[in-house]
Amino acid sequence: MKIALAQWRIEAPASFQEFAARVFAEIAVAVKQGASIVVLPEYLALELASTLDAKTRADFPATLAALQAVHVDWLRLFAGLAVAHRIHLLAGTFLLEQPNGKYRNRAYLFSPDGSHVFQDKLTLTGFENAAGVIEPGDALKVFESRYGRIAIDICYDSEFPLYARAQREAGARLLLVPSCTDTEAGASRVRIGCMARALENRIYVAQSVTAGEAPDNPALDTNTGRAAVYAPSDRGLPDDGLVAAATPGETWLIADVDLAALEATAANAQVAVPVDWGQQSRPGVVRAKVETL
Repeated sequence: MKIALAQWRIEAPASFQEFAARVFAEIAVAVKQGASIVVLPEYLALELASTLDAKTRADFPATLAALQAVHVDWLRLFAGLAVAHRIHLLAGTFLLEQPNGKYRNRAYLFSPDGSHVFQDKLTLTGFENAAGVIEPGDALKVFESRYGRIAIDICYDSEFPLYARAQREAGARLLLVPSCTDTEAGASRVRIGCMARALENRIYVAQSVTAGEAPDNPALDTNTGRAAVYAPSDRGLPDDGLVAAATPGETWLIADVDLAALEATAANAQVAVPVDWGQQSRPGVVRAKVETL
């Protein structure tokens, strides 16, 4: 199957309709290239901050509150696109208000029939904690699809091994990572996290990113990283673990992902990290013993 990973240039749409028109056109491009799974990046909904006045844009909590008005339209837009193109569509993330007044960073995954599931971000970054209005999710999920089981780890969550490990144990062999970083160091952390999760779990990890400069959008003013697909480094797979990566300026990385072939390589693998994972839990090594030199 082909997967399309966005390297989404942040622009300044004047209205939701203008944003929707661009999304509609870009997804059509990805589908024309054969994509059956399409992944948009973290914080995509914050691109719509450009539809708000300057005072609201400068106030992050006010921005989140104002964007709640387009949530229903957001769901309708991406459900319609998934149905129209018969694709699985990860619609980036939307910071959704909860009954307690906090917001959760939520990734919606739409099916070809228009239904959707979601994964909330589980661990907050320093920025998200400092905002004071975002809370972490409380459930880790895996989703059954016609391609097999798929999981989502939003950006920073990809840097924590036990999330992906639990998803792997629940049957996931494709991990989708919508991300947004604003420094090269941040982009490196997520990239390294994705590569490590692919190695540890013998899975594909597919990352989408925000891109470009948007000085009038305080939440998305600088964007780094590149869209990529990672696999374990082993026989029958890329020696460097890199299946494909986007070049600067590209909107889409279109890559072939073969879950059955990945499973087949396990029989001739040089190492078996998923099988050997439990070795870390032996009584003698689960805690480090301090010795004096």
